[in-house]
Amino acid sequence: MKNSFILFAFLFASIISVQAQSPLDILKKVTSGKRKDSLSTGDVVSGLKEALNTGIGKGTDKLSATDGFFKDAVLKILMPAEAQKVEKTLRGIGLGKQVDDAVLSMNRAAEDAAKNAAPIFLNAVKQMSIGDAWGILKGGDSAATQYLRQKTTTSLEQAFRPVIEKSLEKTGATKYWNTVFTSYNKFSFNKINPDLSSYVTEKAMSGIFYEVALQEAQIRKDPLARTSDILKKVFGN
Repeated sequence: MKNSFILFAFLFASIISVQAQSPLDILKKVTSGKRKDSLSTGDVVSGLKEALNTGIGKGTDKLSATDGFFKDAVLKILMPAEAQKVEKTLRGIGLGKQVDDAVLSMNRAAEDAAKNAAPIFLNAVKQMSIGDAWGILKGGDSAATQYLRQKTTTSLEQAFRPVIEKSLEKTGATKYWNTVFTSYNKFSFNKINPDLSSYVTEKAMSGIFYEVALQEAQIRKDPLARTSDILKKVFGN
């Protein structure tokens, strides 16, 4: 009986103690038990911005260098699909060099245009909201790249196209392209006259987003790619 009375008294005292605490006191106790390494909103925004800046820097530096597109097996710009039969025919009649010159010039134009991508991307990063940052952090391996695609596609196209047109003229691509298809059209009833500048612009933009996505996925998955404390904190969690 004595033990039962003691137990009852203890429980009663505990209930009174809890009731005496204000909701703020209880909240303080709960939050005081949070992990010291838990992410704040500031951490997430800073980490995402640094990750994007890192991916943008590496991606654009790589593709804007000489042979950045041309010697990349995945991103090298080739003749459009509808022109591949043309290419085969032209090579068969001894115009292979003109085809090669056209392909090289398209890739050189894309490399020139890639130099203009970084400022546009970085401006989009500066405008990232808190909601954007949390959405990117919780998204898939290319969520940050998709954010950039959504925010910058129009601006990139406007910046890339004149650079590509100028570069195609400078490297002779338009001349080679005209030579290739003028020669082909002499032997074919199916005339081909695609918009070369538009085609190269589209391929250059796709290549940039592809490369930035690779950099983003590496930071998300590979601890060695997290080269700062904030990247380790955000992506380690």
